[in-house]
Amino acid sequence: MTHAGAADPATRIAMWSGPRTVSTALMRAWENRPDTVVADEPLYAFYLDRTGIDHPGRDEVIASQPTDWRVVLDRLTTAPLPAGAAISYAKHMTHHLLPEVDRAALAPLRHAYLLRDPAELLASYAKVRSEPTLADLGIVQQAEIFGAYPGPVIDSRDLLENPEGVLRALCAALGIGFTPAMLSWPAGPRDTDGVWGPYWYESVWRSTGFGPYRAPGEPLPAGLAELAAQCRPHYERLYARRLTAAVP
Repeated sequence: MTHAGAADPATRIAMWSGPRTVSTALMRAWENRPDTVVADEPLYAFYLDRTGIDHPGRDEVIASQPTDWRVVLDRLTTAPLPAGAAISYAKHMTHHLLPEVDRAALAPLRHAYLLRDPAELLASYAKVRSEPTLADLGIVQQAEIFGAYPGPVIDSRDLLENPEGVLRALCAALGIGFTPAMLSWPAGPRDTDGVWGPYWYESVWRSTGFGPYRAPGEPLPAGLAELAAQCRPHYERLYARRLTAAVP
């Protein structure tokens, strides 16, 4: 256990993204490292409990996690890691970080950011939620978190087009050695997957690595195109800071 005043030897990563950004596949990549433990959206129950929003499996999610953000962040920042683990990786949805959460509580974490072009994100998200809002997508919150805690930024298209190069760059930016174990993983669910997995994770459960990049086949409907335009300035701000793929 880390004692007061002692340096924490663990690297504790918070990866912030919106929905439908290949964030679960990226969590798989980290979980497949022998030195890493992962947490899947640990603020999700808090978010659902506070907002009252109706998501698939809402009651199951709330029953599966603490609904007090203080408890969640205390665990993420201070809980000892299992034997053999030196890295803690938490996959976070940016919209789960509601305004009441004290941003100072995030200070002990190493922050990183996963982006996706708003038009592509909305084309995917609209398949599971018919009328998404700006708040649902988390891009404004992502820019706000980045403003408080700058860190490495990667884009999901870059990641799919060059997984090894982008992961090498991300690991280097975080001061962590890259391992090829991050490039593939066994298919199927994990004990670490959130209880919402059956509603959202069908494609990642079939996967054994990062799939190819596929551009959306059709233009967005007018209402979603307007929402994408609202997101774009926030996306572009972070996109300009993104890492480029590292050469092996």
